[in-house]
Amino acid sequence: MSIERHDIGPRMSKAVVHGDTVYLAGIVADNPKGKNVTEQTKDIVSQINGLLAKAGSDKTKLLSANIFITDMANFAEMNAVWDVWVVPGHTPARATVEAKLAAPDYKVEIMVVAAR
Repeated sequence: MSIERHDIGPRMSKAVVHGDTVYLAGIVADNPKGKNVTEQTKDIVSQINGLLAKAGSDKTKLLSANIFITDMANFAEMNAVWDVWVVPGHTPARATVEAKLAAPDYKVEIMVVAAR
């Protein structure tokens, strides 16, 4: 079975497809400086849409999601964007944890797995 890689960088690929499964790396907001949780989450789900499309999938095929947020006080703010974005009846298995992210400007990071 072949492996496809999309948006390949020196350290990681943003998407890897193996068989009919699409694995996304942890996605963070582009240019996060000064952006709040709502803005960062909107940016992230937009990137996820694009990466899934590149891999031949979409958000209706989400299998799982891992969400990392720097402060659980912002959980409802992140969920307000997430709840509008996910498709009712097609919600993935999901975990959300509070974590320190790679850079101080990042407030949210989302990693998903989807079927193709």
